Amino acid sequence: MSVDPQATDASSLRAAMVDRLTSTGVLTDPKLRDALLRVRREVLLPHAYVRISGPGADPIDWRLLDGSHPEDHQEWLALIHSNESILLQRDGEPLDALARGPVTGGHMTSMTTYTPATVEVLQALGLAPGLRYLELGSGPGVCLALAATLTGPGLATGVERDGHMAAWSRHNLGRLGVGAAVVEGDALDGHRARAPYDRIHSGIGVPCVPPAWVEQLAPGGQLLTTLTTRTPSWPGQLLLTRSDRGRIEAVLRGRPRGYRPMLGYQWLSALDHRARIKADPGRARPTRLAPPPDDAYGFWLAAAYLAPGLARDFQAETMTIVAPREDSWAVAGPGDGTVRVHGPRDVWAELEDVRARWEAAGRPETYHVDLTGGPGHQHVTSGPGPKALTWTLPPLTTVPPQTT
Repeated sequence: MSVDPQATDASSLRAAMVDRLTSTGVLTDPKLRDALLRVRREVLLPHAYVRISGPGADPIDWRLLDGSHPEDHQEWLALIHSNESILLQRDGEPLDALARGPVTGGHMTSMTTYTPATVEVLQALGLAPGLRYLELGSGPGVCLALAATLTGPGLATGVERDGHMAAWSRHNLGRLGVGAAVVEGDALDGHRARAPYDRIHSGIGVPCVPPAWVEQLAPGGQLLTTLTTRTPSWPGQLLLTRSDRGRIEAVLRGRPRGYRPMLGYQWLSALDHRARIKADPGRARPTRLAPPPDDAYGFWLAAAYLAPGLARDFQAETMTIVAPREDSWAVAGPGDGTVRVHGPRDVWAELEDVRARWEAAGRPETYHVDLTGGPGHQHVTSGPGPKALTWTLPPLTTVPPQTT
């Protein structure tokens, strides 16, 4: 019997991907390891966009890799088995007849999740045979296929808003034969027809928890989602558990990364201010606050809510944080006890205040969320006592205005 050399290449690259995830300590679950080896990513991701333009280019130049074309095959195959997010769709376009080669303009409307993040999520949810699983914003279906492999046929459902993506992923998942279903709909509504679910995972970030998600969670179930903030730099991850008796407990923690926000939610960006900051970083003044470490996730999450409207430029040489709407910024000195500030809003003073409050609260890394009030009344606290950090999550209906 002859062996398809392309299938052999894909199989070896899957094995190498799994070995990388294992050797770095990301992948620890042997059942998920087996699922990753079994799910043929090349079926779910038959093409991929590669960005050609550098940062800040407008319009952006792309190149579409067609995995079935001999000149693209090896580059495409290596890319889809890397840890990178795979870019799949521009401006909600149909996906069944894309032409390979260069293309200009447009913005990516669908992509896969960074692979280690997918692994972390599935391990955190502890998927097992027989559990009913709901994936919100399922996109091309990579995470959904892995979940279906872990739970068994007929138990994993994906909800996808984009009709082209829903049809495309449904077709590709059917070719895999994992027994996953994809329905077209608004992820914020969940999918009541197959509820309740033992595990719910949202592949989109939301400012607060939609009531439908809580209602569709079974007793003993768990829900995992990104709580998006105005800046992609400081997301939160919320794990919600419903006890066997129906009691809800929700724990929020800061994370180094999160999912893209729901449709219509506008992230802030420091990019438009980069050239101006380089030309005029601002006036220098002493600071009592050394730049907090990047992994102080509990602090940065609190800052996203208690000093709202800020965005960090991670490409800057020293810590640079911008308030785009107030045309203000802060640039930390290179370890010399100074900071440069510009504009009417003293960004660094606000961070100093949040840092002092965070320290007084006991440097919390996790926060508890009370969901009983519904959207607009979901309250967050670091714990009991007068020094606790507290804030209220914004409602789903509040879509932040676009930055100027």
